[in-house]
Order: sequence, then C-alpha cells, then structure tokens
Amino acid sequence: MRSLILGTAGHIDHGKTALVRALTGTDTDRLKEEKARGITIELGFAELPLDDELRFGVVDVPGHEAFVRAMVAGAAGMDVVVLVVAADEGVMPQTREHLAIVELLGVPELVVAISKCDTVDEEWLELVEADVDDVLRESPWAGAPRVRTSAAAPSGLDELRAELARAGRRAQRAAEDDLARLPLDRVFTIQGTGTVVTGTLWTGALGAGETVRILPRELKARVRGVQVHGRASERAVAGDRTAVALTGEGSDRERLVRGATLVSSDAWRPTWMLTARVRLLPDTTWSVAHNQRVRVHLGTAEVLARVALREEEAIGPGGAGWAQLRLEEPVVARGGDR
Repeated sequence: MRSLILGTAGHIDHGKTALVRALTGTDTDRLKEEKARGITIELGFAELPLDDELRFGVVDVPGHEAFVRAMVAGAAGMDVVVLVVAADEGVMPQTREHLAIVELLGVPELVVAISKCDTVDEEWLELVEADVDDVLRESPWAGAPRVRTSAAAPSGLDELRAELARAGRRAQRAAEDDLARLPLDRVFTIQGTGTVVTGTLWTGALGAGETVRILPRELKARVRGVQVHGRASERAVAGDRTAVALTGEGSDRERLVRGATLVSSDAWRPTWMLTARVRLLPDTTWSVAHNQRVRVHLGTAEVLARVALREEEAIGPGGAGWAQLRLEEPVVARGGDR
C-alpha cells in the first residue's frame, strides 16, 4: 500500500475540519481552545484509506492568518492538497495565501473542494467556481479538478474521494530505501511509554530497535516502538504519519522541540548556511534586500537568517535570484528542499 500525505488549505471557517471529519470520521480539532473557539489552532491529523493500494495521512491546517506558521509546518511534505473554498464566501485572503504557500513548497497535486454547497443556489455556485478558476489560472494547477461538497448534507464526498485517489496515483513518493528523515511536529510524554515524537516521514523507513539521531542538537536515541496512523507497526515508510517512542539520551523531553529532525544515518549534518534560489510572488508588496533579516521555514523548523544576495542588491515582486541564507540556528537540509 502506498502512503501519501494529503493536506488541507483554505480560509478560516471554510469547513476544512468538517470536511476532513466527513471523509475520515476523525475530528482533528483536539484542543480545548479549538473546541471553545470553533477554529483550528494547531495541526490536526487523520487517516484516509481509499482502496487496497493507496492511503492518505491527512494533515488539517489552521486557516486563520495568525496561525500561518503552523500552516507552513503542516504543508511541508504534502503530496496532494485539497483547497477548500466555501460556497457562501468564495475566494478569500487566506485562500490566496495558502495557495501561494503550497506553490512555493512545490506540492505536486491539487484538488478543489467547494464546501457548504447546500447553503447557496446554482447561480451563486457558478460565480464561485469562476472565481476559483480565475485564481488558479496562473498557478501550476490551472484546470485542477473541482468537486461540489457539503459535510452537513452530506454530498459530493464519494466524488471527492475519487478525485483524491486519481491525484494520489499521479503523485510520486520518495523511495523507502532512501535515508530516513522525520521532521518533528509534535513532542509529548505518555505515561508508561515515555517520550514520543511525531511527524511525516519524508524519506526512508524507520523500525523498532534502530538507533537514531535528533538534529541539530546531536542527540542519540533508540526507537522503542513505532506507530503509523495511530496503530503499532513494525516499521514506518516514506509518506506515513509516524509516531516514534524513544529511549536514551535523545528522549529527554526538555531538549526535544518541534522543528528538530530525526534521522537514522550518520551521513546527515546540520548546517548554518544554505544556498537557495529565492523567488518572490508577483503580487507581494515586499522585497528582499542584501543583508536583510528573514524567517526561514524548512520542514517544521523556523529559524532567523540574514540574506546574502549573490547577484543584485535587492529582489522585487515577481523577481528571483541566488542567495546565501546565513542562519542564526542550524537546520537539517538536502539539495532540492523548498
């Protein structure tokens, strides 16, 4: 069975979490604050098996602009994204922002779910779909499949599953025999088990008994056990939502944080400098100047850096250029990372 990561994207209150619940039976809002406020604050996770050959680990991201950093951490590693646009509101600011993020991260496949279709008439739906077509026209997903849905009715869910399955079969997943790399998005303690870390296994495979390293702090640990999508497993492979129980020096809860990376090979080394091709969105009002201080998001890590431009004094909207990112904290990177 192939394991891929399906992520949500879209404006706050457009029904991303409700749609995930309707598709999977899992409520990904687990925090008291999320229940009380009715909005997603942290990343949520679910499993969506589609057939005997394909399953998705679903990452539900916050839609509110205040939680965009959590959204970026969740979007890293997505194979397919479902862009949720509410029929009663249409394309909104975070629709565009999330679309820009998944484009910059190079997510290969996108499916549009028009949500809350039971709340509007046909004429209005056609206007919303035209709006969606317009916003996708200049993106890599022009002509992406569109499905009318309602989590409340419910309707359109089987059609959405079918489109997601087609997108998943087109997506390419990293090989299991690659070096294992697991960017950590959660760290917690379970009584009787000890320290547990979770994330999306980007590459390679992990199994119980293996010795691993947690970078950039150079901690060593042993894998006590592995869960895939909430079930005990002999091993996790690339594309799996993975929980790893750790023992040893590297299991110190006080030293493990989101943004660290678990690896199984001595070949990995943290770095303080990245050479990157920097591209600015054409509709931004921002520019990047030489020696400017920026935030760098890589996987689930977020660090500050200075930009040393190699070709010009500044890069403006729609422009691109080579730069060195001189980091204030080390990260774990690989050629081709976004």
